[in-house]
Amino acid sequence: MSSTYGTLFKISTFGESHGPAIGVVIDGCPAGLVFDTDFIQNELDRRKPGQSRITTQRREADEFDVLSGVFEGKTQGTPIALVIRNTDQRSKDYGHIAEQFRPSHADYTYQTKYGSRDYRGGGRSSARETAARVAAGAVAKLLLAQQGVQIQAYVSQVGSLKLDKPYTELNLAQTEDNAVRCPDPETAEQMFQYIDETRKKGDSIGGIVDCVVTGVPVGWGEPVFDKLHAELGKAMLSINAVKGFEYGSGFAGVALFGSEHNDEFYTDEEGRVRTRTNKSGGIQGGISNGEAIYFRTAFKPVATIMQDQNSVDIHGQPATVSGKGRHDPCVVPRAVPIVEAMAALVLVDMYLRNKVAQL
Repeated sequence: MSSTYGTLFKISTFGESHGPAIGVVIDGCPAGLVFDTDFIQNELDRRKPGQSRITTQRREADEFDVLSGVFEGKTQGTPIALVIRNTDQRSKDYGHIAEQFRPSHADYTYQTKYGSRDYRGGGRSSARETAARVAAGAVAKLLLAQQGVQIQAYVSQVGSLKLDKPYTELNLAQTEDNAVRCPDPETAEQMFQYIDETRKKGDSIGGIVDCVVTGVPVGWGEPVFDKLHAELGKAMLSINAVKGFEYGSGFAGVALFGSEHNDEFYTDEEGRVRTRTNKSGGIQGGISNGEAIYFRTAFKPVATIMQDQNSVDIHGQPATVSGKGRHDPCVVPRAVPIVEAMAALVLVDMYLRNKVAQL
């Protein structure tokens, strides 16, 4: 089972949803980086469960311990090991699916591939694993911040409710001002009510998280197979419940003529080559072009719902699966820091690879 991502800045996550702990080992982080524990904890707090009534009510502090790689507040260039203890597991909530497959979940595929599965919260397939990614992504963000790179994701859609404004017209600083993490207050309130109504019906709903990255210089990305957008796509599609990824104009770009879609170049007053539009999403030929990197990630409705569903058991016999436990009615509010973390892991790896290429 692959649990490792990265080339030079490499992470390996471990642990299960209802095990004693989850965690991550980070290899390749340069020495001398100030290890800002408050920043890392804040990133974990943005992802942790129990934030509001529209998220799972599992109560986890998600406080982390540093086991190695940091001394006197700075990274040592050696592997950094971070661990997050699980404290609020309710494994009994999953006893009823020990021999049943939840529709659209990983139960059937894990059971068939490995011959067994940890049915307690999905084990390794649980989104609980993403806390380890957020911790690693926070370290990556600290390194990227030294290069002037900033990453900001936000919720742009919940179900059919869309935020019909481009990121250039939004105040992204307002993203954290509400439980949905939508930077438009009026739309955020509508989304909150929609998610809450969905929760009360015992159902779930999907959504879209947009992400904007600024400060990336020209030249990050590795053609031909490790294109920057390809790595971002792989990273986003590795997140639980993600069903789609697009960058720049995305699928909507197919409706445009080339004369409408092309980003014309010009030289600004400081002598920098810029583009007048950004339908390329900050990436051309798989390499960053110096403009803002912009992409969108689509999340499906959470598979576990509080309604009876038809399924089969491990013997292939018909079964009725009844939803129990604590689950998000919509994953996107808590997915915002996860999207940012995975973007940071891609970009910090590309930054280091670019440095090596220039030696």
